[in-house]
Amino acid sequence: MIKRKWYRIDATGKVLGRLATKASVYLRGKHKTLYTPQTDCGDYIVVVNADKVKVTGNKLKDKTYFTHSGYPGGDKTVILEKMLQTKPEKVIRLAIEGMIPHTRLGAQIIRKLKVFTGTPAQYAKIPELEV
Repeated sequence: MIKRKWYRIDATGKVLGRLATKASVYLRGKHKTLYTPQTDCGDYIVVVNADKVKVTGNKLKDKTYFTHSGYPGGDKTVILEKMLQTKPEKVIRLAIEGMIPHTRLGAQIIRKLKVFTGTPAQYAKIPELEV
């Protein structure tokens, strides 16, 4: 029987990549002694204050997010600075999803991730995970 815990990460002033790495390790369960790659033995992660995350270097201007609708000319490119202003939760979610396997198991694992811009009251009592 897998015992799942809940952890909260406060993104205020944290670097995006380091936060995503720590969250993905706990989501997959790699910090546990019973870890096996083919099972979902990870914990729940709640990321709060997603709008206050930091990035280093010139990533605000240089990093881009690309999407395509499938139609001719349906490509969209958004820079990180604009994405942080409009959808900061999506920035953190995409960073963590990139570190999770892109399989059915990965889809099951990523469901245990919750990302918020503020600090919801119901998640205030969850123990904080140090990044």
